[in-house]
Amino acid sequence: MSDPERSNGPARPFLNRKLAAFGTTIFAEMSALATATGAINLGQGFPDTDGPAEIAEAAARAIRDGRGNQYPPGPGVPELRTAIAAHQQRFYGLAHDPDTEVLVTAGATEAIAASLLALLEPGDEVIALEPFYDSYAACIAMAGAVRVPLTLRAPDFRLDVDALRAAVTPRTRLLLLNTPHNPTGTVLTPAELAAVAELAVSRDLLVITDEVYEHLVFEGTHTPLASLPGMRERTVTISSAGKTFSFTGWKVGWVTGTPELVTAVRSAKQFLTYVSSGPFQYAIAEALALPDAYYDSFRADLAAKRDLLSDGLAAAGFEVFRPEGTYFVTTDITPLGERDGLAFCRALPERCGVVAIPNQVFYDDKAAGASHVRWAFCKRTVVIEEAIERLSKLRK
Repeated sequence: MSDPERSNGPARPFLNRKLAAFGTTIFAEMSALATATGAINLGQGFPDTDGPAEIAEAAARAIRDGRGNQYPPGPGVPELRTAIAAHQQRFYGLAHDPDTEVLVTAGATEAIAASLLALLEPGDEVIALEPFYDSYAACIAMAGAVRVPLTLRAPDFRLDVDALRAAVTPRTRLLLLNTPHNPTGTVLTPAELAAVAELAVSRDLLVITDEVYEHLVFEGTHTPLASLPGMRERTVTISSAGKTFSFTGWKVGWVTGTPELVTAVRSAKQFLTYVSSGPFQYAIAEALALPDAYYDSFRADLAAKRDLLSDGLAAAGFEVFRPEGTYFVTTDITPLGERDGLAFCRALPERCGVVAIPNQVFYDDKAAGASHVRWAFCKRTVVIEEAIERLSKLRK
């Protein structure tokens, strides 16, 4: 016999109301749909081949040698912190003390969470480029802060500097930038970054920059905001190994900044994972020292795949916004007679056997991204070709 006192359950919902609006991530939903239907997954941004064999062997060697099998140091193993500092110097001329200005994290996602939790107080405003990676909104909410979207609009998805200035209020604490930008593929120009820097200095704002696609720039160049005058002392720079070396499951990310900023982020990070990815940290230390030929070849391979998928999507009837960087190409479904990207993506596996991501989930302004769909081209050429063939039936 049931207990009448327990039949109605608790009066208060289990989930914290700050997170209640977010639900299951779109990546989990669409990847599950790909598995259930056997569709080609061009949704979630992970490669379908592993990175360099010598780096995989470096991880196996670390495990065999007992390096990292137990808790590594909280800030990260010294070898990796030194390699990260050397990487910043090598590519950007940025000097960092590996002991006080580098922090290793469980991927860039933890670095973002720790940075926002550390630097924000309830009620602070955070300006973020919209569309934004979904963890941004959730982490801002967990910090009790207020997100203020700054929309990048089709077809060029450029930063509107005047709109950025107008969005700053006395409550603005922080700018959250992502360049190269996921999902649009926009790479902020030196002029755009200079305008951001001028605003941050004049209004005494902190900036978090998510630069995980730093080595996947096909047009233009990647310029770290921290390299601009006045920005080193107010910028938390975030990157990771997953996208650059095609080992996304290893979850090795990092933060660089001044000792004061890194200490603040570490104070939050220590209560999240504390440490992670022990043996993989040693392997990524070796990966960061790979020669320029690796980075050049990797970028050229992804650029060719970008062009292959972009041309195929255009032939299938989409309006294509060819990206300047990242793994992703955004399209508009309007030329196909469609308007709702979410409904389109949920139906696409059954229609064509392909999975993509609806961009509207990355927007507060749902109308701005309602007809946009994101596709990942970090797949084998034969897989992209098969996806294009399947999508061609949309025009029939």
